[in-house]
Amino acid sequence: MLFRQILHDDLGCTSYLVGDEKAGVAAVVDPRLEIEEYLELARYLGVRIEHIFETHNHADHVSGHGRLAEATGATIHVHRLTASEFEHEPFDDGDQWQLGELRIEALHTPGHRPEHSCFLLTDLRRGDEPWAVLTGDSLFVGDVARPDLAVERAEGARGIFHALHEKLLTLPDYVEVWPGHLGGSMCGGPGMDLKVSSTIGFERRHNPMLAIADEGAFVDASISRTGAQPPNFHAIVALNHGPLLTEDLAVSRLYPGQLTARQLEDAALIDIRTDVQFAAGHIPGAISIPIGRSGFGTKVAWVAAGASQVMFVGRDDDDAHRAAALAAAVGFAEPVARGGVLAGGWSSWTAEGRPLETLQRLPVDEIGPYIDGMHPAQVLDVRDADEFEAGHIPGSLNIPWHDIKGVPEQLDAAQPVLVICASGQRAGTAASLLQRYGAHEVIHVVGGGVPAWRRLGGQVVGGAANGQRATA
Repeated sequence: MLFRQILHDDLGCTSYLVGDEKAGVAAVVDPRLEIEEYLELARYLGVRIEHIFETHNHADHVSGHGRLAEATGATIHVHRLTASEFEHEPFDDGDQWQLGELRIEALHTPGHRPEHSCFLLTDLRRGDEPWAVLTGDSLFVGDVARPDLAVERAEGARGIFHALHEKLLTLPDYVEVWPGHLGGSMCGGPGMDLKVSSTIGFERRHNPMLAIADEGAFVDASISRTGAQPPNFHAIVALNHGPLLTEDLAVSRLYPGQLTARQLEDAALIDIRTDVQFAAGHIPGAISIPIGRSGFGTKVAWVAAGASQVMFVGRDDDDAHRAAALAAAVGFAEPVARGGVLAGGWSSWTAEGRPLETLQRLPVDEIGPYIDGMHPAQVLDVRDADEFEAGHIPGSLNIPWHDIKGVPEQLDAAQPVLVICASGQRAGTAASLLQRYGAHEVIHVVGGGVPAWRRLGGQVVGGAANGQRATA
């Protein structure tokens, strides 16, 4: 039997190539937008990709089913409730397919979305009992799916509860669990693990959400843990609904003068170098999102929302083209196609002696004088509200980094602003946004954040409402 898990590390997504190597036939489940790895694996293993299965209409990333179907001639299978606008074979609960000695069975598990389905795998050469289930966005390692991406969240949570207890938890303990996402994805809760698989038995015993036997208590817990929705998710769902996307992304190479002209046309300019490189010098108005950190595509979707064009500045062309592909995976192919990448990378800008901005960085163990002095700096905490409520610096203002759309009215743009998070990563992007929107002296706190400040003996106090200045 053929079984390969393919990871999309930036989005925390998984897809699967399954089939029968001896029979020379295979299927891809939940393909990502970049299809080259599936095609290379199929050639290497000597199999034909004849089927494409979707667990659901994804809301966090653009599917590659269109490109893959065009490249292979494979049939796309989606649950009947999806009602996709492209040629496909609809399936229902209990439908089965046989690929050589591999049997695939659909299990309808609504909740995350009404059409959501899992796929049960049986290797008939070894026996007639299933050995694995591809759980998509229903059951994860250490957690369960979020309920609010298609229906009212209480309704979604009830659906997930019944899908878990009436379908997945009726499977034998030995059945392996292979999820559609790993930790870091926005489609689950905070307990999602980076481990790539589990078993029904282990999750039954150790997954906190599965320990909640009462439906009402499960719904309450599910709703209370739901974080910010994936940015641009309505547009992503629409793209995945059809018509099929089959074209490769075309990206323009822009020279410095062209890039400057497009900045004036409401384009989002994103610098993908490290935050250290960004601080040392960057194009005025650029936003810092290092491509070397996880969640790059999702961060782009947040900061570029509403932009007619998206442009990338990297160390070189290869970096920038990789960034463009990750942006396309979260539904920004058209703005990227209208924008482009800085040809030749950062050095082409500096070679022409064009203007630069810098951004001040301050290690967390040196922020004391700014906080405890006679005239303390303003502190902007850009973590999520639940993190802020668990402990924050007295007097700090809480606005999550992805909600920064200008200089907050509670801040004085003419005075220094310390920007802090939990590690320094989110604060870097937030600091660049503040600078872009006109704050004059922005200071990016690095080397840690509020947790590190607490460990150093700095004062940390309890919560205040989001968008409100905290008091000691």
